[in-house]
Amino acid sequence: MRKSGSGQNGARGGRSGARQGFRSREDKPARKAAPAKQRTAKSAPAKTRAPSAQRENPAARSKPMAPGATEAPRGPTRAQAKAAAQEVLATGVQTLVVEPDEADMRVDRFLVARFPQLAFTHIQRIVRKGELRIDGKRAQPNERLVAGQKVRVPPLKLDQPRPVSRSAAKDQDDRDFLKSITLYEDKDVLIINKPMGLAVQGGSGTKRHVDGMLDALTDEDGQKPRLVHRLDKDTAGCLVIAKTRFAASTMAKSFRARTTRKIYWALVAGVPRVRQGRVSTYLAKEGDEGDSRMRVARHGDEGASHALTYYAVVDTAAQKLAWLSLKPVTGRTHQLRAHTAHIGHPIVGDPKYFDIENWELPGGIQNKLHLLARRIVIAHPRTGKPIDVTAPLPPHMQQSFNLLGLDTSRYDPIVEAPEE
Repeated sequence: MRKSGSGQNGARGGRSGARQGFRSREDKPARKAAPAKQRTAKSAPAKTRAPSAQRENPAARSKPMAPGATEAPRGPTRAQAKAAAQEVLATGVQTLVVEPDEADMRVDRFLVARFPQLAFTHIQRIVRKGELRIDGKRAQPNERLVAGQKVRVPPLKLDQPRPVSRSAAKDQDDRDFLKSITLYEDKDVLIINKPMGLAVQGGSGTKRHVDGMLDALTDEDGQKPRLVHRLDKDTAGCLVIAKTRFAASTMAKSFRARTTRKIYWALVAGVPRVRQGRVSTYLAKEGDEGDSRMRVARHGDEGASHALTYYAVVDTAAQKLAWLSLKPVTGRTHQLRAHTAHIGHPIVGDPKYFDIENWELPGGIQNKLHLLARRIVIAHPRTGKPIDVTAPLPPHMQQSFNLLGLDTSRYDPIVEAPEE
């Protein structure tokens, strides 16, 4: 659009120049050949030439540019502004103004978008220590931003991870991999089938993760697709990604409002006595950040949040194992893993929550987390129509289902479970 507009302005400048008797470019040689005295005689004093020169600018802009010349920039692009902000961040304090398309973002996600070279765990630490300020007040980890707010960012150590130069080959490999696991895609939304063992975000010692691969999908304006929610590293299945800021903001609201439907499948030890039920507890994090787990807490305990899960037994195997369908209403860290363990039926292969003594893994079943984000239904950010996506069983779960004779076409009773 800008190119078309420039052409129109140039045409108007050309017609204006013709009416005022401006010479065309072809006249320049003849004018240069004129005697110096004649040129001097016709020349006006500098003070009277200045306004005329200003009037000639429109016509001058319509002239073809010399080879190799570039048009004067109208301002930094989004990518250039982000790069400049990254450089300032590494050297001192700065204040960032929240743009309209960044409104309603969590403050930690806002920093991830502005400074992708910083580890998410480092950003969380800055917020937790109270070093980040929003309009002069201490920022909270889950605080959401409003357009026009000023975010004060503290100086960071220069030994923080710097952006790694990406090769075209690596970008292409990441694009090919993401395409191979894509379940749904349009101009706003990308839903992938995240493999078990692939981290969603970077952390201590984690170099390969989905968020890093999304760099390869950055568009010409420097806009990178954003994670809308997260899955544990060892949980396979549907992972929603927003390709635009508008989609990220809209779908994030769907998750917060709990209008997004999520169904998980799990293979657990033993068979619940109540075949369909709900688990309602408070969960709080305990342990170091790198090796934390969730514990069942009491209402009012520090850091405790309410967590609600509906479950249903789809099928069983010799009363030793059960195939559960799970519908989390809330979205707490490790919620399903902690809840199944809480009712005495931990998920097979769970290294953090499986605590049944003297329990032997049935032959042929791999000791890997048997948890799948099976299905997700979310409203499209633009049309409002539901996007309904289902992920297949990962290889280790498919092997277990085959050995146990579990049929994935069986009716899933969790579909009728309440949404709240």
